[in-house]
Amino acid sequence: MHAMLTHIDPKNVFVIVPAYNEDEIIQSVIKELLPYNYTLVIVDDGSSRNLYSLIKNLPVYILRHAINMGQGAALQTGIEFALSKNAEYIVTFDSDGQHAADDIDKLLEAFSDNDVDVVLGSRFINGSAHNITIKRKLLLKIARYLNYFFTGLLLTDAHNGLRAMNRIAASSIRLQENRMAHATEILAQIKKAKLRFKEVPVHVYYTDYSKRKGQSAWNSFRIFFDVLLNKIFG
Repeated sequence: MHAMLTHIDPKNVFVIVPAYNEDEIIQSVIKELLPYNYTLVIVDDGSSRNLYSLIKNLPVYILRHAINMGQGAALQTGIEFALSKNAEYIVTFDSDGQHAADDIDKLLEAFSDNDVDVVLGSRFINGSAHNITIKRKLLLKIARYLNYFFTGLLLTDAHNGLRAMNRIAASSIRLQENRMAHATEILAQIKKAKLRFKEVPVHVYYTDYSKRKGQSAWNSFRIFFDVLLNKIFG
């Protein structure tokens, strides 16, 4: 049983789960989150398979894009919805099973001193755990310095989808990058809005399923060029 946070009502924590064709695993991801009593928002990003029929009987909000628009767009839809429902805190949580539901409390605990607006999960600081391959770890190291170049933020883990933000931060983040470049865009907006941030250790475990669904090395470089072109011409 997890320890409840005394300073936060879990119903005021909206967990945004963008999902695209995650029919193999979406039910187990939601069922892992349910005992924490957060408000869950599943954003079905134009899945070609019927995700709705799998989750319609679960106590979650289901938003749907008519077409696949990308994870950045799904997160923006979820964030706007959560703000419209007066969310105090918004958490982004991947739908492929690699994040641990009990890490969310660790993110939220960081808000207790009211000296932070955004809390970013990290696989690479003391207390974290992961099963990342050497090749992927190298790519993430490169991404760390590329992100620093573009955003001015040097983090230990540049592309971690597990993050939390308070209402002030969520209101100032407007994602224009529909696809995976949104991870860098969020950091740039944190810097621009002078939001206070910190990293906390989290657990990320890749399964065969999440590796199959995840970013390829080629896609990572496509993201880099998306961001570069946007910086030059945007």
